[in-house]
Amino acid sequence: MTSHVHSSKHLLIVNPAAGGGTAEVSIPMIEKTLGNYGVSFELVRTEAPLHAISLAREAVRDGFDVVVAVGGDGTANEVLNGLVEAKLANEGEAALGVLCVGRGNDFAYGAGIPHALGDGCRALAEGNRSTIDIGRVEGGLYPDGRYFGNGVGIGFDAVVGFEAKKLKRFRGFAGYLIAALRTIFLYFRAPTVRLEHDEGSRELPALMVSVMNGRRMGGGFLMAPEARMGDGAFDLCVARQVGRLAIFRLIGRFLKGTQAGHPAIWFGRTKRIVVEAMDGALPAHADGETLCTDAEWLVLELLPRQLDVVCGGRT
Repeated sequence: MTSHVHSSKHLLIVNPAAGGGTAEVSIPMIEKTLGNYGVSFELVRTEAPLHAISLAREAVRDGFDVVVAVGGDGTANEVLNGLVEAKLANEGEAALGVLCVGRGNDFAYGAGIPHALGDGCRALAEGNRSTIDIGRVEGGLYPDGRYFGNGVGIGFDAVVGFEAKKLKRFRGFAGYLIAALRTIFLYFRAPTVRLEHDEGSRELPALMVSVMNGRRMGGGFLMAPEARMGDGAFDLCVARQVGRLAIFRLIGRFLKGTQAGHPAIWFGRTKRIVVEAMDGALPAHADGETLCTDAEWLVLELLPRQLDVVCGGRT
């Protein structure tokens, strides 16, 4: 882990709608706190979905050293995509920072980025960095691929995410928990999937396939409690078809990260995985953003040590 002090130029990319408008309200506090720390920064707001991708890429070309996503997992994912696109196109490199004002903030959790805004601002001032792996997924709405930092959820947890987005009254983790309970009754017929990965291949009725770089999804579900973002492999967590009551009980284990050893759960590690629906279809999300509602296949690969992230000093 390396430290980069005040000389860094920061661009803050704010998604004003993140966290139900929390991001916009937080701006004066963020500006004051960073100013007190002597951090030099500029600030820009996103105006549409995917806008943060082009803003981040432009920031690299304009010579910013650190590009900060001010939002939730969706904003962080877009900024990450812009930074990785710029790097792979040889346009330059910048580190990713995150100030958490969104619903889930699961990427930040896995990357060791502080959740509280004040602590996040201090982390930017201190400038400690770690280098993380990035995932790339092809298929669904993204035949040319999309990058992700935290993970891809296929099946049950993707439907939970879609349902959570409909629950406007419940913010954050409460919304995901209610959505998970709803999903038990909506999505309990698992498609048969074929998984091809580094350890071989298997075919099974899979309620859920989580391909994790980070550890957590949905603001509190520990899909891969042992995962590390710089360890050179995805952590796989696959849940077989089980009855509704068993799903309900499993949710409790995922909240504690104690699902290992359950007969319906399989863990694996891989750098590449192909997930194919033999019957039914695959709903999926990447970092909480919709990848597809009914894809037939998805291909995921790990790109090792692709991106520097400004973290909280202790990862």
